[in-house]
Amino acid sequence: MRAVIAALAAMACLGAGPAPGGVALDVLLAAKPAPTLADYHLFTDEDAQHPNAGVTPYALNTPLFSDYAEKTRFVYLPPGTKARYRPTGALDLPVGAALIKTFAYPADFRRPGENVRKLETRLLIHRRSGWTAQTYVWNAAQTEAVLKRAGPRIDVSFVDAKGQRRQVDYKVPNSNQCKECHSLSGRIAPIGVKARNLNGDFAYAEGVENQLAHWTRAGLLAGAPAPQTWPRTAVWDSPSEPLEGRARAYLDGNCGHCHNPRGMASTTGLFLDLEEARPNRLGFGKRPVAAGKGSGNLEVDLVPGKPDASIIAYRMASTDPGVMMPELGRSLVHDEGLALVRDYIAKAARP
Repeated sequence: MRAVIAALAAMACLGAGPAPGGVALDVLLAAKPAPTLADYHLFTDEDAQHPNAGVTPYALNTPLFSDYAEKTRFVYLPPGTKARYRPTGALDLPVGAALIKTFAYPADFRRPGENVRKLETRLLIHRRSGWTAQTYVWNAAQTEAVLKRAGPRIDVSFVDAKGQRRQVDYKVPNSNQCKECHSLSGRIAPIGVKARNLNGDFAYAEGVENQLAHWTRAGLLAGAPAPQTWPRTAVWDSPSEPLEGRARAYLDGNCGHCHNPRGMASTTGLFLDLEEARPNRLGFGKRPVAAGKGSGNLEVDLVPGKPDASIIAYRMASTDPGVMMPELGRSLVHDEGLALVRDYIAKAARP
């Protein structure tokens, strides 16, 4: 998977250069969203997505699973502005900043740089009134992405990394669904650009460098402490890292944006973000607030040593809309992620 991301990132970095006039900051800040992605001038070559001046590619140590879609990510900061470091939560991004994320599938994941089909590009824009989310869907010719408020469905076929043919009924989120995942205390907010999730290497056009170090050196980030004190999210699929750290990172990236004290699932009392340390809040021996179909007649969120008795694993293994978790953003079971969490539960000691 990381090879696919690296290939797509390299494609995005090649040939970068400023377009006449640069990024259209006035369009980003306008009250009405632009009808096409190209109107923002975020890229110099729209279909290849070469970043314009002020647009920086980035990656996350552990991202959200989205039906095996690969994602290229960029951040735009207006001229003369910087992001500010925060030890927890997302970086403090200035008004005019934009987070850009394109979802795509290579025809064959064993050849990640070939025949890549872009499906949608999502923008999270920091306007003066707060953050707003917009979704742009790519045409069949891959030459233009058009604003869509109601999320369409797209049939996707690809060959996975094991050589198996896969089919996906891909769902582009509508505006309200964007708000559900990106909600923090009832307001839209970024969830991925945390310092700890950016604390990893990235293959920039000029060479590989730690992202926080690069952002600081390039004048994109202010207030970062000494590198040895940077928090870090584990890479979920790196076998060289400890099991618990990888599983906690996976649950943080896929569940923690809702399951935290300020998220949409705050009333459940199940908090899966990395900042949480209380065993009961992490699910150990915790009974769900509301039983029913979603519990699968199981009694406890996480039973150490018993993944089959743990509601967390049960809901991750389901594709039933009334049971599955996460409930948005996927239609398939993430086999590798589920295996990781089951292994974590199986080997977990009682707190």
